[in-house]
Amino acid sequence: MTTEKPAPLPDSIFEELAIHRDPDNVFHQTMEHVLAASMITELPHHQQIILAQPNNEIIVQFPVRMDDGHHKLFKGYRVQHNNALGPYKGGIRYHPDVSLDHVKSLATLMTMKCALVGVPFGGAKGGLRCDPWNMSPGEQERATRRLTTALSTQIGPEYDIPAPDVGTNEQIMAWIADTYQQMSDGADQQDNKRVVTGKPVCCGGSLGRTKATGQGLVFVLEEAMPSLGIPIEGMTCSLIGYGNVGGWTGQLLSGLGAKVQAVMDHSGAIYNEDHLPAQHLFEYVGKNGGVAGFPQSEPISTEDFYSLNVDVLIPAALEQMIGPDEASLINAKVVAEGANAPTTPRGDEVLMERGVEILPAILCNSGGVTVSYFEWVQNKTSTTWTEAEVDKRLRSHMTEAAARVRSAAGKYHCGTRIASFCAAVELIGEVYQVRGVFP
Repeated sequence: MTTEKPAPLPDSIFEELAIHRDPDNVFHQTMEHVLAASMITELPHHQQIILAQPNNEIIVQFPVRMDDGHHKLFKGYRVQHNNALGPYKGGIRYHPDVSLDHVKSLATLMTMKCALVGVPFGGAKGGLRCDPWNMSPGEQERATRRLTTALSTQIGPEYDIPAPDVGTNEQIMAWIADTYQQMSDGADQQDNKRVVTGKPVCCGGSLGRTKATGQGLVFVLEEAMPSLGIPIEGMTCSLIGYGNVGGWTGQLLSGLGAKVQAVMDHSGAIYNEDHLPAQHLFEYVGKNGGVAGFPQSEPISTEDFYSLNVDVLIPAALEQMIGPDEASLINAKVVAEGANAPTTPRGDEVLMERGVEILPAILCNSGGVTVSYFEWVQNKTSTTWTEAEVDKRLRSHMTEAAARVRSAAGKYHCGTRIASFCAAVELIGEVYQVRGVFP
């Protein structure tokens, strides 16, 4: 395990940009990591201030007719952080707690993920403040089509390409693609399906995209765990969240002989000392909306869940799930972050103090954007790859990214989290050094 030096605090950049740092603000937390890595790698000042704020912050508001006939006003966001490496890329989230700073954080993380995993995209993110779980399919469709119309001049297949995120899925992507295509000129209509990735396969989606984030995380674990003295077969694990990312991760790990012993989500926490049947649990969550009440399990408290003695804990739900209180309870040897920014900075400090190995989110969570890139390339070249071909290419990207993190950790004598950001900003810095800054 690498001994980590304390990361430098980027106070001067925060002060220069008149950012009043809030330790609980998720965007400020993300920028601390980016700027600390920028200082460690000695990025020039102008590159640091470029990365410290998004290029564009877009807010739209529009009415949608609900099923009962009344109109409700919705607020949507699209933040385009940086496009030095290629077109903006990032998901669209539907959630009641979506906010501008929240989306800014996620867009910044997308910039870092794309750079780290070696795909030629920049970082963006979008969000719609709504409760999709309490909206009918018709209400979701009307809101999606209105959001697409409002953002139509800000997205495009060569400029900014959305994808699914929390609260959205391939059906939402199909509605976005169709709406955007209907607004396009006839000659461009077919090619403009590339405006989003994560589409249904019948509409130009890629095989392997649905499981991509979970699959990428599993490839990282296959690469990292044996070197930590923990073979995948027989490895015990617990997961926070059992939606797309957590559910696929659990199923894929179970297929490799690992044992999923516990899962926690918004409905509660469950445990099976032997193992939870991962596929049956995934089907159960799809029908019931949560893990609570799963027949082949027993309920446990939140404290007992975090305290379980497992090899790896995989947070795969929302941001800031592991603060100092949760971190002080964790008995896992490894925390592998399947969600974006699931650990707060103070939680991170506690985990490091307690000797817990951290596999950071911008590495473990980057499988989704990698296969999104594959989908975009397949659409652009009018080709279709087999799922085996997609998985082969994804494994290559993930293992190479893991190697970059290890190399940066050794080069800069830092822990894996800051090392992952260092590896990302190094590449972005090289691009700016060659391109210069206009004018």
